[in-house]
Amino acid sequence: MPSHRGAATVHPGAWWLWALGLGTAATRTTNPLLLALLVAVSAYVVTSCRPNAPWARSYSAFLKLALAVLVVRLFFAVVLGSPVPGTHVVVTLPEVPLPDWAQGIRLGGRVTAEGLLFALYDGLRLAALLVCVGAANALANPHRLLKSLPGALYETGVAVVVALTFAPHLIADVQRLRAARRLRGRPDRGLRGLLQVGLPVLEGALERSVALAAAMDARGYGRGADVPAPVRRTTAALTLGGLLGVCAGTYGLLTADGGGYGLPVLLGGLAAALAGLWLGGRRTPRTRYRPDPWDARALSVAASGVAVAAALVPADSPALHPGVVPLTAPALPLWPAAAALLGLLPAFVAPSPREPSPEEPSPGDALPGEPSPGKEPGKKPKKPGKKPGRTPAKKSEVPS
Repeated sequence: MPSHRGAATVHPGAWWLWALGLGTAATRTTNPLLLALLVAVSAYVVTSCRPNAPWARSYSAFLKLALAVLVVRLFFAVVLGSPVPGTHVVVTLPEVPLPDWAQGIRLGGRVTAEGLLFALYDGLRLAALLVCVGAANALANPHRLLKSLPGALYETGVAVVVALTFAPHLIADVQRLRAARRLRGRPDRGLRGLLQVGLPVLEGALERSVALAAAMDARGYGRGADVPAPVRRTTAALTLGGLLGVCAGTYGLLTADGGGYGLPVLLGGLAAALAGLWLGGRRTPRTRYRPDPWDARALSVAASGVAVAAALVPADSPALHPGVVPLTAPALPLWPAAAALLGLLPAFVAPSPREPSPEEPSPGDALPGEPSPGKEPGKKPKKPGKKPGRTPAKKSEVPS
Protein backbone atom coordinates (compact mmCIF):
# COMPACT_ATOMS: atom_id res chain seq x y z
CA MET A 1 0.00 0.00 0.00
CA PRO A 2 1.31 3.48 -0.70
CA SER A 3 2.50 5.42 2.27
CA HIS A 4 0.70 8.70 2.92
CA ARG A 5 2.69 11.62 4.23
CA GLY A 6 0.79 13.89 6.54
CA ALA A 7 0.12 15.09 10.04
CA ALA A 8 -0.95 11.59 11.06
CA THR A 9 2.62 10.31 10.60
CA VAL A 10 4.42 13.20 12.32
CA HIS A 11 5.19 12.95 16.01
CA PRO A 12 2.50 14.89 17.95
CA GLY A 13 5.17 16.48 20.12
CA ALA A 14 6.67 18.05 17.00
CA TRP A 15 3.38 19.81 16.22
CA TRP A 16 3.16 21.15 19.77
CA LEU A 17 6.74 22.44 19.63
CA TRP A 18 5.97 24.13 16.31
CA ALA A 19 2.78 25.73 17.66
CA LEU A 20 4.40 26.82 20.93
CA GLY A 21 7.22 28.41 18.93
CA LEU A 22 4.72 30.47 16.96
CA GLY A 23 2.85 31.33 20.15
CA THR A 24 6.05 32.43 21.87
CA ALA A 25 6.83 34.68 18.92
CA ALA A 26 3.31 36.13 19.13
CA THR A 27 3.80 37.09 22.79
CA ARG A 28 6.92 39.10 21.94
CA THR A 29 5.21 41.65 19.70
CA THR A 30 2.11 43.81 19.47
CA ASN A 31 2.56 44.68 15.81
CA PRO A 32 -0.80 43.82 14.19
CA LEU A 33 0.80 43.09 10.81
CA LEU A 34 3.24 40.61 12.29
CA LEU A 35 0.54 39.01 14.43
CA ALA A 36 -1.71 38.66 11.39
CA LEU A 37 1.20 37.05 9.52
CA LEU A 38 1.68 34.49 12.31
CA VAL A 39 -2.05 33.67 12.27
CA ALA A 40 -1.97 33.30 8.48
CA VAL A 41 1.06 30.98 8.71
CA SER A 42 -0.69 28.75 11.24
CA ALA A 43 -3.92 28.72 9.18
CA TYR A 44 -2.06 27.74 6.01
CA VAL A 45 -0.22 24.92 7.76
CA VAL A 46 -3.43 23.62 9.34
CA THR A 47 -5.19 23.69 5.97
CA SER A 48 -2.31 21.86 4.29
CA CYS A 49 -1.51 19.29 7.00
CA ARG A 50 -4.74 18.68 8.89
CA PRO A 51 -5.84 15.02 8.70
CA ASN A 52 -9.42 13.88 8.26
CA ALA A 53 -10.19 13.16 11.91
CA PRO A 54 -12.81 14.42 14.41
CA TRP A 55 -10.22 16.08 16.65
CA ALA A 56 -8.83 17.97 13.63
CA ARG A 57 -11.96 20.11 13.35
CA SER A 58 -11.25 22.16 16.47
CA TYR A 59 -9.31 24.89 14.67
CA SER A 60 -12.46 26.81 13.69
CA ALA A 61 -13.60 26.77 17.34
CA PHE A 62 -10.31 28.34 18.42
CA LEU A 63 -10.68 30.97 15.71
CA LYS A 64 -14.11 31.88 17.07
CA LEU A 65 -12.70 31.94 20.60
CA ALA A 66 -9.90 34.28 19.50
CA LEU A 67 -12.42 36.58 17.84
CA ALA A 68 -14.54 36.57 21.00
CA VAL A 69 -11.49 37.47 23.10
CA LEU A 70 -10.73 40.38 20.78
CA VAL A 71 -14.31 41.65 20.97
CA VAL A 72 -14.35 41.39 24.78
CA ARG A 73 -11.07 43.30 25.01
CA LEU A 74 -12.44 46.11 22.88
CA PHE A 75 -15.68 46.12 24.87
CA PHE A 76 -13.83 46.60 28.15
CA ALA A 77 -11.76 49.35 26.58
CA VAL A 78 -14.96 51.16 25.58
CA VAL A 79 -16.84 50.68 28.84
CA LEU A 80 -14.03 50.90 31.40
CA GLY A 81 -11.71 53.19 29.51
CA SER A 82 -8.05 52.81 28.65
CA PRO A 83 -4.88 53.84 30.50
CA VAL A 84 -3.51 55.34 27.29
CA PRO A 85 -4.26 59.06 27.00
CA GLY A 86 -5.63 60.26 23.70
CA THR A 87 -6.86 63.35 21.95
CA HIS A 88 -8.89 61.84 19.12
CA VAL A 89 -12.32 61.30 20.69
CA VAL A 90 -14.43 58.74 18.85
CA VAL A 91 -17.55 58.84 21.03
CA THR A 92 -18.53 60.14 24.45
CA LEU A 93 -20.62 57.76 26.52
CA PRO A 94 -22.67 58.73 29.58
CA GLU A 95 -20.39 58.36 32.59
CA VAL A 96 -21.68 56.64 35.72
CA PRO A 97 -20.52 58.29 38.98
CA LEU A 98 -18.68 55.89 41.28
CA PRO A 99 -17.94 56.15 45.02
CA ASP A 100 -14.62 57.43 46.38
CA TRP A 101 -13.24 53.93 47.06
CA ALA A 102 -13.44 53.17 43.32
CA GLN A 103 -10.98 55.85 42.28
CA GLY A 104 -9.16 55.03 39.06
CA ILE A 105 -12.12 53.15 37.61
CA ARG A 106 -14.71 54.75 35.41
CA LEU A 107 -17.81 53.56 33.59
CA GLY A 108 -18.42 55.38 30.34
CA GLY A 109 -16.90 58.69 29.42
CA ARG A 110 -14.69 59.52 26.46
CA VAL A 111 -13.60 56.79 24.09
CA THR A 112 -10.46 57.77 22.19
CA ALA A 113 -8.97 56.26 19.06
CA GLU A 114 -5.64 55.79 20.84
CA GLY A 115 -7.26 53.72 23.59
CA LEU A 116 -9.13 51.56 21.08
CA LEU A 117 -5.96 50.99 19.07
CA PHE A 118 -4.02 50.01 22.20
CA ALA A 119 -6.77 47.53 23.17
CA LEU A 120 -6.79 46.14 19.63
CA TYR A 121 -3.04 45.50 19.66
CA ASP A 122 -3.21 43.89 23.08
CA GLY A 123 -6.19 41.70 22.17
CA LEU A 124 -4.57 40.61 18.91
CA ARG A 125 -1.59 39.25 20.79
CA LEU A 126 -3.77 37.02 22.99
CA ALA A 127 -5.91 36.02 20.00
CA ALA A 128 -2.83 34.97 18.01
CA LEU A 129 -1.65 32.84 20.95
CA LEU A 130 -5.04 31.09 21.10
CA VAL A 131 -4.95 30.44 17.36
CA CYS A 132 -1.51 28.84 17.65
CA VAL A 133 -2.75 26.56 20.43
CA GLY A 134 -5.74 25.68 18.26
CA ALA A 135 -3.40 24.74 15.43
CA ALA A 136 -1.61 22.29 17.73
CA ASN A 137 -4.94 20.76 18.78
CA ALA A 138 -5.98 20.34 15.15
CA LEU A 139 -2.72 18.74 14.02
CA ALA A 140 -1.57 16.59 16.98
CA ASN A 141 -3.47 13.42 17.78
CA PRO A 142 -4.26 13.58 21.54
CA HIS A 143 -4.20 9.79 21.96
CA ARG A 144 -0.77 9.49 20.34
CA LEU A 145 0.42 12.43 22.40
CA LEU A 146 -0.70 10.62 25.55
CA LYS A 147 1.26 7.57 24.45
CA SER A 148 4.39 9.71 24.06
CA LEU A 149 4.22 11.32 27.50
CA PRO A 150 6.87 10.34 30.06
CA GLY A 151 5.85 7.93 32.77
CA ALA A 152 5.86 10.61 35.47
CA LEU A 153 3.09 12.53 33.66
CA TYR A 154 1.09 9.56 32.48
CA GLU A 155 -1.66 9.81 35.12
CA THR A 156 -2.08 13.54 34.52
CA GLY A 157 -2.12 12.99 30.77
CA VAL A 158 -4.84 10.36 31.02
CA ALA A 159 -7.00 12.70 33.11
CA VAL A 160 -6.51 15.54 30.62
CA VAL A 161 -7.30 13.38 27.59
CA VAL A 162 -10.42 11.94 29.24
CA ALA A 163 -11.56 15.45 30.20
CA LEU A 164 -10.95 16.81 26.69
CA THR A 165 -12.73 13.93 24.95
CA PHE A 166 -15.73 13.94 27.32
CA ALA A 167 -17.36 17.04 25.81
CA PRO A 168 -17.23 15.85 22.14
CA HIS A 169 -18.70 12.46 23.11
CA LEU A 170 -21.39 14.16 25.16
CA ILE A 171 -22.37 16.47 22.28
CA ALA A 172 -22.43 13.53 19.85
CA ASP A 173 -24.70 11.56 22.19
CA VAL A 174 -27.09 14.50 22.55
CA GLN A 175 -27.28 14.97 18.76
CA ARG A 176 -27.83 11.24 18.20
CA LEU A 177 -30.60 11.00 20.79
CA ARG A 178 -32.35 14.14 19.55
CA ALA A 179 -32.29 12.81 15.99
CA ALA A 180 -33.74 9.49 17.19
CA ARG A 181 -36.54 11.28 19.05
CA ARG A 182 -37.38 13.36 15.98
CA LEU A 183 -37.59 10.23 13.86
CA ARG A 184 -40.04 8.75 16.38
CA GLY A 185 -42.15 11.91 16.34
CA ARG A 186 -41.33 12.88 19.91
CA PRO A 187 -40.43 16.40 21.03
CA ASP A 188 -36.74 17.12 21.42
CA ARG A 189 -36.93 20.75 22.55
CA GLY A 190 -37.96 22.43 25.74
CA LEU A 191 -37.52 21.35 29.32
CA ARG A 192 -39.38 18.06 28.85
CA GLY A 193 -37.26 17.05 25.87
CA LEU A 194 -34.09 18.03 27.72
CA LEU A 195 -34.99 15.88 30.73
CA GLN A 196 -35.88 12.89 28.57
CA VAL A 197 -32.60 13.19 26.61
CA GLY A 198 -30.41 13.89 29.63
CA LEU A 199 -30.96 10.54 31.36
CA PRO A 200 -29.74 8.37 28.42
CA VAL A 201 -26.81 10.72 27.90
CA LEU A 202 -25.71 10.42 31.52
CA GLU A 203 -26.21 6.66 31.38
CA GLY A 204 -24.01 6.44 28.29
CA ALA A 205 -21.32 8.57 29.93
CA LEU A 206 -21.37 6.29 33.00
CA GLU A 207 -21.08 3.18 30.82
CA ARG A 208 -18.11 4.67 28.95
CA SER A 209 -16.42 5.53 32.25
CA VAL A 210 -16.88 1.98 33.56
CA ALA A 211 -15.63 0.51 30.28
CA LEU A 212 -12.60 2.81 30.33
CA ALA A 213 -11.79 1.85 33.91
CA ALA A 214 -12.09 -1.85 33.06
CA ALA A 215 -9.86 -1.48 30.01
CA MET A 216 -7.23 0.41 32.00
CA ASP A 217 -7.30 -2.17 34.76
CA ALA A 218 -6.98 -5.01 32.23
CA ARG A 219 -3.91 -3.38 30.74
CA GLY A 220 -2.17 -3.08 34.10
CA TYR A 221 -2.70 0.64 34.57
CA GLY A 222 -1.51 1.95 37.93
CA ARG A 223 1.07 -0.68 38.66
CA GLY A 224 4.26 0.70 40.11
CA ALA A 225 7.83 -0.39 40.58
CA ASP A 226 9.94 -0.42 43.72
CA VAL A 227 12.08 2.73 43.70
CA PRO A 228 14.69 3.38 46.40
CA ALA A 229 14.09 6.24 48.81
CA PRO A 230 17.15 8.30 47.65
CA VAL A 231 15.85 8.19 44.08
CA ARG A 232 12.42 9.42 45.21
CA ARG A 233 13.97 12.29 47.15
CA THR A 234 16.21 13.24 44.24
CA THR A 235 13.22 13.15 41.88
CA ALA A 236 11.17 15.45 44.13
CA ALA A 237 14.07 17.89 44.58
CA LEU A 238 14.83 18.07 40.87
CA THR A 239 11.20 18.49 39.86
CA LEU A 240 10.40 21.14 42.48
CA GLY A 241 13.67 23.02 41.92
CA GLY A 242 13.23 22.86 38.16
CA LEU A 243 9.71 24.29 38.32
CA LEU A 244 10.86 27.10 40.60
CA GLY A 245 13.72 27.81 38.18
CA VAL A 246 11.31 27.93 35.27
CA CYS A 247 9.11 30.44 37.12
CA ALA A 248 12.07 32.61 38.09
CA GLY A 249 13.54 32.48 34.59
CA THR A 250 10.21 33.36 33.00
CA TYR A 251 9.84 36.32 35.36
CA GLY A 252 13.33 37.48 34.44
CA LEU A 253 12.54 37.30 30.72
CA LEU A 254 9.24 39.16 31.03
CA THR A 255 10.55 42.00 33.20
CA ALA A 256 12.89 44.72 32.09
CA ASP A 257 15.04 44.50 35.25
CA GLY A 258 15.81 40.80 34.85
CA GLY A 259 19.52 41.57 34.92
CA GLY A 260 20.32 38.99 32.26
CA TYR A 261 19.66 36.06 34.58
CA GLY A 262 16.32 35.10 33.02
CA LEU A 263 17.49 32.88 30.17
CA PRO A 264 20.19 30.92 32.12
CA VAL A 265 17.84 30.29 35.04
CA LEU A 266 15.06 29.22 32.67
CA LEU A 267 17.33 26.77 30.85
CA GLY A 268 18.66 25.37 34.14
CA GLY A 269 15.15 24.96 35.51
CA LEU A 270 14.03 23.15 32.36
CA ALA A 271 17.00 20.80 32.54
CA ALA A 272 16.33 20.01 36.22
CA ALA A 273 12.61 19.49 35.60
CA LEU A 274 13.27 17.14 32.69
CA ALA A 275 15.74 15.16 34.78
CA GLY A 276 13.14 14.88 37.56
CA LEU A 277 10.50 13.69 35.10
CA TRP A 278 12.90 11.10 33.71
CA LEU A 279 13.67 9.76 37.17
CA GLY A 280 10.00 9.86 38.12
CA GLY A 281 9.09 7.73 35.15
CA ARG A 282 11.00 4.80 36.64
CA ARG A 283 8.23 4.16 39.16
CA THR A 284 5.61 3.55 36.44
CA PRO A 285 6.99 0.90 34.07
CA ARG A 286 5.00 0.63 30.87
CA THR A 287 5.51 -0.53 27.32
CA ARG A 288 4.66 1.25 24.09
CA TYR A 289 3.17 -0.41 21.03
CA ARG A 290 4.62 1.10 17.88
CA PRO A 291 6.07 4.30 19.39
CA ASP A 292 6.09 7.40 17.22
CA PRO A 293 9.60 8.04 15.91
CA TRP A 294 11.32 11.39 15.78
CA ASP A 295 12.22 11.16 12.11
CA ALA A 296 13.54 13.88 9.80
CA ARG A 297 10.09 15.31 9.10
CA ALA A 298 9.20 15.57 12.80
CA LEU A 299 12.52 17.25 13.55
CA SER A 300 11.97 19.69 10.65
CA VAL A 301 8.48 20.60 11.93
CA ALA A 302 9.73 21.20 15.46
CA ALA A 303 12.82 23.09 14.28
CA SER A 304 10.73 25.50 12.19
CA GLY A 305 8.68 26.59 15.21
CA VAL A 306 11.75 26.85 17.44
CA ALA A 307 13.49 28.95 14.76
CA VAL A 308 10.59 31.41 14.67
CA ALA A 309 10.68 31.80 18.45
CA ALA A 310 14.49 32.08 18.52
CA ALA A 311 14.39 34.84 15.94
CA LEU A 312 11.75 36.98 17.66
CA VAL A 313 12.47 36.47 21.38
CA PRO A 314 15.84 38.32 21.43
CA ALA A 315 14.74 40.87 18.83
CA ASP A 316 14.61 44.43 20.14
CA SER A 317 13.10 46.59 17.44
CA PRO A 318 10.70 49.52 17.90
CA ALA A 319 8.63 48.12 15.04
CA LEU A 320 7.71 45.10 17.19
CA HIS A 321 5.84 47.37 19.62
CA PRO A 322 4.35 50.23 17.60
CA GLY A 323 3.14 53.19 19.60
CA VAL A 324 -0.37 54.60 19.52
CA VAL A 325 0.47 58.15 20.65
CA PRO A 326 0.62 59.82 18.21
CA LEU A 327 -1.52 57.82 15.80
CA THR A 328 0.75 56.26 13.16
CA ALA A 329 0.37 53.32 10.83
CA PRO A 330 2.43 50.31 11.99
CA ALA A 331 5.25 49.15 9.74
CA LEU A 332 6.06 45.52 9.02
CA PRO A 333 9.60 44.71 10.21
CA LEU A 334 11.50 42.85 7.49
CA TRP A 335 13.60 40.31 9.42
CA PRO A 336 10.91 39.28 11.94
CA ALA A 337 8.47 38.81 9.06
CA ALA A 338 10.99 36.64 7.22
CA ALA A 339 11.52 34.62 10.39
CA ALA A 340 7.75 34.13 10.75
CA LEU A 341 7.65 32.66 7.25
CA LEU A 342 9.90 29.85 8.46
CA GLY A 343 6.80 28.45 10.14
CA LEU A 344 5.48 27.46 6.70
CA LEU A 345 8.00 24.62 6.45
CA PRO A 346 5.60 21.91 7.74
CA ALA A 347 3.23 22.61 4.84
CA PHE A 348 5.94 21.39 2.44
CA VAL A 349 7.54 18.57 4.44
CA ALA A 350 4.36 17.06 5.93
CA PRO A 351 1.35 17.75 3.68
CA SER A 352 -1.98 16.09 4.35
CA PRO A 353 -2.71 12.70 2.79
CA ARG A 354 -4.03 13.02 -0.75
CA GLU A 355 -7.37 11.39 -1.30
CA PRO A 356 -7.37 9.00 -4.30
CA SER A 357 -9.44 10.23 -7.22
CA PRO A 358 -12.15 8.01 -8.80
CA GLU A 359 -9.93 7.41 -11.83
CA GLU A 360 -7.04 6.14 -9.69
CA PRO A 361 -7.00 2.46 -8.75
CA SER A 362 -7.35 1.72 -5.09
CA PRO A 363 -4.70 -0.37 -3.31
CA GLY A 364 -6.92 -3.47 -3.66
CA ASP A 365 -7.62 -3.05 -7.38
CA ALA A 366 -5.61 -4.91 -9.98
CA LEU A 367 -3.40 -3.14 -12.47
CA PRO A 368 -4.08 -3.50 -16.22
CA GLY A 369 -2.92 -6.91 -17.46
CA GLU A 370 -2.88 -8.48 -13.98
CA PRO A 371 -5.48 -10.76 -12.40
CA SER A 372 -7.81 -9.13 -9.93
CA PRO A 373 -7.39 -9.88 -6.19
CA GLY A 374 -8.77 -13.28 -5.23
CA LYS A 375 -8.66 -14.54 -8.81
CA GLU A 376 -5.98 -17.00 -9.80
CA PRO A 377 -4.90 -17.19 -13.45
CA GLY A 378 -6.21 -20.20 -15.37
CA LYS A 379 -9.31 -20.61 -13.21
CA LYS A 380 -12.81 -19.54 -14.06
CA PRO A 381 -14.48 -17.22 -11.65
CA LYS A 382 -17.25 -18.63 -9.56
CA LYS A 383 -20.77 -17.59 -10.42
CA PRO A 384 -22.35 -15.36 -7.82
CA GLY A 385 -25.38 -16.68 -6.06
CA LYS A 386 -24.24 -20.29 -5.71
CA LYS A 387 -23.00 -21.18 -2.29
CA PRO A 388 -20.65 -24.10 -1.74
CA GLY A 389 -22.12 -26.99 0.18
CA ARG A 390 -24.60 -29.78 -0.34
CA THR A 391 -26.18 -29.95 -3.79
CA PRO A 392 -29.96 -29.70 -3.91
CA ALA A 393 -31.79 -33.02 -4.05
CA LYS A 394 -33.52 -34.09 -7.22
CA LYS A 395 -37.27 -34.11 -7.45
CA SER A 396 -37.48 -37.89 -7.48
CA GLU A 397 -35.35 -38.11 -4.32
CA VAL A 398 -37.50 -35.77 -2.27
CA PRO A 399 -39.29 -37.89 0.36
CA SER A 400 -43.01 -37.76 0.27
